[in-house]
Amino acid sequence: MPAQRHTQWRFSSGSPRQTERLGRWLGQLLRAGDVICLTGGLGAGKTTFCRGIGAGWGAMRPLTSPTYNLVHEHQRAGDEARLFHIDCYRLRSAADADSIGLDDILDSAATALLEWCQRIQSALPADRLRIDIIDDGQTRRHIVFHACGERHAALLAGYQRLVERNRQKDGIHAAGN
Repeated sequence: MPAQRHTQWRFSSGSPRQTERLGRWLGQLLRAGDVICLTGGLGAGKTTFCRGIGAGWGAMRPLTSPTYNLVHEHQRAGDEARLFHIDCYRLRSAADADSIGLDDILDSAATALLEWCQRIQSALPADRLRIDIIDDGQTRRHIVFHACGERHAALLAGYQRLVERNRQKDGIHAAGN
């Protein structure tokens, strides 16, 4: 079996508006079967980033934290596509992921956003995009993208091009590398 492709990219955001905008651009590129895994401390901006993803994807209602329900299902007008926003904070292990039907969600033709994914690491597919959001304790969020597998490496490459094309036009001056 060949080694799986892994790529990484870093970006900084100076405000919640920028974090949401970065999520919106990613949401525009998502397609059925994409798995986006987010990590970061409480208040780091995971849900803000996900709210942007939902808007860019075309969700009919805004994404909010699924902390109490664990799973929110979203649809968009004009097609049968589904996006699942999952909060794994209250899960303790991959075995707990069975209780929310994670395998069924990942096997479906839906897009999946998982916050606190590190809690169920062994239940995650190998091919995924992990996004670590690191709060610097002041106003900046350092966002580190880790693409595992060909599918998500291609997604990250397309995302990098979209961010570079749009960030100056939208007044986002955070430097990417």
